Amino acid sequence: MDGGGGGGRKREAIEGVLERLRAEREELDGRIRLLESQLEDEAAGEGRTAAGEGAGDRACGAGGACPRSAANGFALEGRLPADMIYRYSRHLLLPDFGVEGQRKLSRSSILVVGAGGLGSPVALYLAACGVGCLGIVDGDDVELNNLHRQIIHKEAYVGKPKVKSAADACREINSSIKVVEHNHTLKPCNALEIVSKYPFGNLPLISGAALGLEGQVKIRGRSPLCSICSESSVFMQEDFKKFDYENFTQSPMSDKSAPSVNLLPETARITCRDYKKVVDNGEPHLLLDVRPAHHFQITSISQSVNIPLSMLEEKLTMLETSLKETREASGSDKQASLYVVCRRGNDSQIAVQLLREKGFISAKDIIGGLQSWALDVDPNFPAY
Repeated sequence: MDGGGGGGRKREAIEGVLERLRAEREELDGRIRLLESQLEDEAAGEGRTAAGEGAGDRACGAGGACPRSAANGFALEGRLPADMIYRYSRHLLLPDFGVEGQRKLSRSSILVVGAGGLGSPVALYLAACGVGCLGIVDGDDVELNNLHRQIIHKEAYVGKPKVKSAADACREINSSIKVVEHNHTLKPCNALEIVSKYPFGNLPLISGAALGLEGQVKIRGRSPLCSICSESSVFMQEDFKKFDYENFTQSPMSDKSAPSVNLLPETARITCRDYKKVVDNGEPHLLLDVRPAHHFQITSISQSVNIPLSMLEEKLTMLETSLKETREASGSDKQASLYVVCRRGNDSQIAVQLLREKGFISAKDIIGGLQSWALDVDPNFPAY
């Protein structure tokens, strides 16, 4: 008896053979689709390109789907024309890549989800290197504050859909590729419909992310015990469509704005317009800005005092002194009011909670923070 060790090795061997056969089947399917698409192109003639359907949704099939094998640039017999040889010559000269590598690349279909800081260079490089069909998914519009890091976009596209901007940039780099625009945010309800148009079976998921000065890239191997990706998966398409992403991650799907919180009673809050009246009426008060110091250096409301939220509790004595000086400077016997502001109106509520607990009962939060100030009071105030 082998104690079960032999059975485990046999299972691993079978799984290895299955994996290899699946890969071979995928390769054969790709070659079949390539030949079928070439036959279709031959039958359709070359009038389609003359009519302007070279690189867009219509050129990529019904419903904006990429063909399973695009094979741009290769002749029917599998040879590259002279201009393509020159264009991709640095690829072709690589012994481990060569003509066959370029051929495989040219008949591949790739979906890029997000045309932002990471998706921008990815899409540009894929277009430049000659991927057959490139799909781009993004539901946002280009904003001016995207341009310093989302290098695929230009000033002329501010206010326009990111997929349009990204697709046009890719076509400008390489007019021979097909680009499909998916002007949607990828969600559980539409993900299967979009992703199913691209060959993604038996492919690993490479996850990349960047935030501030930090970044990460990760790839997970297939686990035979996983209820999602194992051979005996019980996670069906209908389950996927009903998947609650935000509940699972405890995070909103969009990072356009931070979710607002409501921690204070109405009596402890004031609108930006009402605070403007306080300023215009010359009422004695102190405006406390609780943003981090480097945020305060970007921009601030005139006469505001900066104490970052992280340092507030240890600076209460200084704050008390500032309030006293404000009252004395006004020549009033009335205690100076205390108003608290932050970028979007969340941290300021946390600060007011703390201040009221510590005896600063006049402290009030300015609803919506500097973002609302720019929208409702001062349109020239710098938004960031």
